[in-house]
Amino acid sequence: MLDFKKDPLYKAKRTPALVDVPEMTFVMIDGEGAPDSSDEAAGALQQAMSAIYGIVYSIKFWTKKHPAPPGYDAFSMPPVEGLWWMKDERPFDLTRPADWRWTVMHRLPDFVTSEYFAEVVEAVVEQKQSEEFRTARLERFAEGESAQILHIGPYDEEAPTIARLMEFIETSGYEPRGRHHELYFNDPSKVAPEKLKTIIRQPIAERESDGK
Repeated sequence: MLDFKKDPLYKAKRTPALVDVPEMTFVMIDGEGAPDSSDEAAGALQQAMSAIYGIVYSIKFWTKKHPAPPGYDAFSMPPVEGLWWMKDERPFDLTRPADWRWTVMHRLPDFVTSEYFAEVVEAVVEQKQSEEFRTARLERFAEGESAQILHIGPYDEEAPTIARLMEFIETSGYEPRGRHHELYFNDPSKVAPEKLKTIIRQPIAERESDGK
């Protein structure tokens, strides 16, 4: 069994640390806007999450109704993740939620090929009678060298945690690159806001000296 819950990539402390993130397979759906800014934005994120989970659970329990694909292995559920960026591609800014863009993503085992993924999507569309699942895509995604930190508390109180992470990146001789990345370990509808656990991850690059 592939026990993603034991993967060191999903372990972090409340002090920043470096981590090397390899290429992995994900199901992804894109969207825009702050989840709590309007019914439309919140609905888009909720629809994306529902579609993601519908596909992931179909893969997880595929062999109950279908022959196993090549290389199939049972797997535990890793956390759902989100990439966040700004409409103008400037650094992610918590104060400008109207300009947020996002990708909801969920890791999948490497036995999930593009052909098998397409088969799963068709099966879910037929079962659920919803075209929403067709908005999902399969993608290989690699971040490489990154810095991360554990945030405990409400999502709208992440600013001090992000500031600590950015300070660590700077003092360690790096600079941010890529997109703001969050890994969610709780269902906010079932866990009190002050107990929510989120890993905040930021890809990094070595900072060039002024003389270069």
